[in-house]
Amino acid sequence: MKKKLVIALLGLSVVGLSACNSDSKEKPVVVTPESVPEESHAVADEVIATQREALEANTNEKGYGPQSPRNIDDLYGESPILFTASLPAEDMDLCNIHFHENAEHQGGEFTEFAGNGDGHGYGSGYKYSGSLTEAELTATTEDVCPSDHGSLAPGATIEVHYVHSTAQVNPGPTLGSCLSDSIGNPQLRVETQVYVLVNDDEALDFANLTAHSKATGKNQALNIPVDTGIPITYTGSTTGPGYNEEGSPFQVSWSVRPQVAKVNIKSVGNWCKGNVFEEDHAHGVRNLVQNPKLLSTIN
Repeated sequence: MKKKLVIALLGLSVVGLSACNSDSKEKPVVVTPESVPEESHAVADEVIATQREALEANTNEKGYGPQSPRNIDDLYGESPILFTASLPAEDMDLCNIHFHENAEHQGGEFTEFAGNGDGHGYGSGYKYSGSLTEAELTATTEDVCPSDHGSLAPGATIEVHYVHSTAQVNPGPTLGSCLSDSIGNPQLRVETQVYVLVNDDEALDFANLTAHSKATGKNQALNIPVDTGIPITYTGSTTGPGYNEEGSPFQVSWSVRPQVAKVNIKSVGNWCKGNVFEEDHAHGVRNLVQNPKLLSTIN
């Protein structure tokens, strides 16, 4: 069970948009292979449509519960599967923190579609829809959280998942840290905050945002922002591109803050170099779930 949950929770997704300039006065742009952005290698819309069709076929009348991620500005859903989303994180143990490049959820201040991506979790999702200054977008002198899928740059959006469990556990690597031998079916809750990375030493410090303590008797994240809007709470599932075509069988209550906070990109890079969660890069995202039959109704 523990192994299956770790795999289920670690799945992740990707997209790219192209645009053309209709102004005939503009000189044509010559694009060399070296100058083609990674987003231009995005899969076609038909690939994503096929994945959505497969998800519907593989979940139809099979009893799957509501799925995630979703548009938090749309409250409609038709899933008949019910479970509680009201258990507060303060009564649970923080067990894992990780983040995805681009927001998995859509809504609030993260509504700009990143594109179809590679179809496997990278290059898709939703970006911060606000504006940043040239100074905030100044390039860093070193790669930030590099991986096989590239590194993070100023202006990038990340969705951070603060995962909590009703099991008596301690913070650790992978979402297997949210399980224990004593409770085979713990309730899981994800406190969610979307951040935009800026090159600004005065912006929020990621080490502070991920600080945690057991001073209250429960492992708690100490500094999740409290000024980023009233969280949208709903019942859903684990995420990740591994579930682009299959339903997730795991129940998760979600709390997603609608406003974006700015975080110092250098502090994110430092966190990736060493943390108790052994996280060193951004995960990909699952396709946004749009099928009403797979969505809960948000209260």
